[in-house]
Amino acid sequence: DKANMFPLVQRCCFHTPFKLQKLIGPRLLLYGKNKTTCSSLSLRLQRDVCLLSRYPSLNPASVYATKLQAFHTSLPFFKKKTPKESERKDSGTLQQSMTSLKDSPKPALYLSLAGLIPFVSVPLSMAIQGTYYPDLAFAQITYGAVTLSFLGGMRWGFALPEDSPAKPDWLNLANSTVPPILAWQALLFKDTTHGAIMLVMALGIALHYDVSLLPTYPRWFKVLRVAGTVVMVLSLLATAALKAVSDEQLSDSRNKWQN
Repeated sequence: DKANMFPLVQRCCFHTPFKLQKLIGPRLLLYGKNKTTCSSLSLRLQRDVCLLSRYPSLNPASVYATKLQAFHTSLPFFKKKTPKESERKDSGTLQQSMTSLKDSPKPALYLSLAGLIPFVSVPLSMAIQGTYYPDLAFAQITYGAVTLSFLGGMRWGFALPEDSPAKPDWLNLANSTVPPILAWQALLFKDTTHGAIMLVMALGIALHYDVSLLPTYPRWFKVLRVAGTVVMVLSLLATAALKAVSDEQLSDSRNKWQN
């Protein structure tokens, strides 16, 4: 019995948790003082080991595994998105936008596309002919100012009906007067480039009002507004770029003529 007891005690001391050693140690002393038999001591030790091993909190392997798992686990928002996921989201957003644009009423879609013709035709005709026309550039700015005033006035028409989600309060009605004021300011510039830059800023402000700041329009109208604003801004910037190229060519020809 003594020969069987020593390996059992050694195994309990070296392979059990610290709490198990604390519980077993006093019992060993108590059993030694009471001079119990070796067989009863071995039975009690086996029973204590079986009872204590049932508790998961005293299992060091599970504790260490949990610590390692927590150490190697990263937060979800730190994980980088795979290119496939971003491409899927971008393609999904583009498809939704195209679907919303197709769902728009045909008169609104066709009239909006027709209203972009004066913007696009001015820089296109200048680029084809290779000549800058100041009168056409001023006509483009004038048409842009009229369009911007129309976009500001639509807020009044959207907010005045009783069943409209937009209320006729100061936020809606006062902000709708900002684009016409900026359009009027664009017409006061003698240089058409400055007027084009003012119109670009005003178009951006009007788009911010209609898309995100004020009570929302229908989705198809927002997509139509974004597409129309992009075309108008690019047309104005193209005309300004053609003016800069024309001015540079004129300055070069004057310098050659003087020399």
